[in-house]
Amino acid sequence: MEWWQSIVLGLVQGLTEFLPVSSSGHLAIGRWILGAGAAGEDLVFEVVVHAATVCATIVVFRKEIGRLLAGLFKFRYNAETDYILKICVSMIPVLVVGLFFKDNVEAAFSSLKVVGGALLLTALLLWLSDRWAADRAAPGSPVAISWWQAFVIGLAQACAVIPGLSRSGSTISTGLLCGVKRSDVAQFSFLMVLVPILGEAFLDIVGGDMAASATGLLPLALGFISAFISGLFACRVMIALVKRASLKWFALYCLLVGTLTLILS
Repeated sequence: MEWWQSIVLGLVQGLTEFLPVSSSGHLAIGRWILGAGAAGEDLVFEVVVHAATVCATIVVFRKEIGRLLAGLFKFRYNAETDYILKICVSMIPVLVVGLFFKDNVEAAFSSLKVVGGALLLTALLLWLSDRWAADRAAPGSPVAISWWQAFVIGLAQACAVIPGLSRSGSTISTGLLCGVKRSDVAQFSFLMVLVPILGEAFLDIVGGDMAASATGLLPLALGFISAFISGLFACRVMIALVKRASLKWFALYCLLVGTLTLILS
């Protein structure tokens, strides 16, 4: 991978990670367009740029994360401990997928037809949530996310390891369809991915996958920086959009890109 390709793909990752259009799908399409190799050949670059957008999430939500950690280290059960435990519950499904189905997931990255089909599914999810979801939580309720909602949103995240099926789109749409308030679902969706992505990046480093990667250190570094900077922008934009805007335009975008991908692949 050339240095300029890594910058472009980092921008793609950062801009699409938080928008409900599938960053992994766009990375696979971007690699194909730029001639940067198939994503399934070497997933280290994908892990690095995903880690960059997780770091952007930490920066954007630093106050909320600080408040949650402060509550946790009071060492008593409180609202912050409850929220963190629900995030842990949401991570169970993706942990199972990572432990038992990792090879199947990596194989899916090499197929643009899988990406195209998954983008169409993303479009359907976004359209359904925009058409039928409503804030059904009780007004003034102190509970942002229930236990069962956290688990179901986690199931959506586990399914979204398929390239083309947007993680943010799947989790936010599922949360809205389950009755989570718009004002709560985006934050939960972005915070629940912190540990899985950073954990995968850590395992790649200690397991030697990073050193064995065919992608050089400079492209990895430039991709990380590019994804981090663009991710800061996209995260703030998506929070505002989820709270106020319609998701149908993202559904239309995914429908068009998914259809074109299926036709051209």
